[in-house]
Amino acid sequence: MLEIRMERVHHAFPAPSGRWVIFEDLNLEVRPGSFTVIVGPSGCGKSTLLRLAAGLLTPTAGRIRIGELSPAQARAARRIGWMGQQPALLPWRTVEGNIRLALEVNGRALRPPLTVEELIAMVGLKGFERAYPRMLSGGMQQRVALARTLAAGPAVWLMDEPFAALDALTRTQLLEEVERLWRAFGATVLWVTHDLHEAVRLGDEVVVLAGRPARIRARIPLPDPRPRTDERRIGEWVERVRAALMGGAR
Repeated sequence: MLEIRMERVHHAFPAPSGRWVIFEDLNLEVRPGSFTVIVGPSGCGKSTLLRLAAGLLTPTAGRIRIGELSPAQARAARRIGWMGQQPALLPWRTVEGNIRLALEVNGRALRPPLTVEELIAMVGLKGFERAYPRMLSGGMQQRVALARTLAAGPAVWLMDEPFAALDALTRTQLLEEVERLWRAFGATVLWVTHDLHEAVRLGDEVVVLAGRPARIRARIPLPDPRPRTDERRIGEWVERVRAALMGGAR
């Protein structure tokens, strides 16, 4: 299990009027093996935060560590798994071939991963091993993408609204799968979503980003036991997170 630490992180993009400052003196610590959810208004920097953690962007200033490694080092060491809104499957590869791609690209995993066959079964696609992406629904394609993300056994999962485009029923089913797989793998998860119900359902903690430059407005721990199925209780937590988003909590 690996910790994620961001210390006094500053990040800005060039803009016609000078610089667009996304983060200024941002500090965030994600405990090893925890499931941390990031929420905030559109454009506040949620996806940028994930890209910084993944080493896809380099902060303008500050320090980021995945365990004792920089994000770039952690990515090179195959410690990071990434999943976005689009499955980005290769259309000429089957389900099995798309999942196997992660092993072909990354080489031998640091810890023995599940076999491709086991991963296919775990994400509920047994019987579809030889199907091509065009033959699959959107939810099934995201199941393939999830299995591909886990194929090399990454210790850190960075998930950028992976189920945002799916219908409510399919999203609920996949959230159940993610929670089960997270427990099985013992990974450290940083998850971005706009869906507050999803955030409360999944998270050990919800981190609320807001403002420009973005700051952490609230960190809301979620101590309720899993699985969280009490809709009344979930609704109470959703309202607390919503209040923080609206500026009513610090």
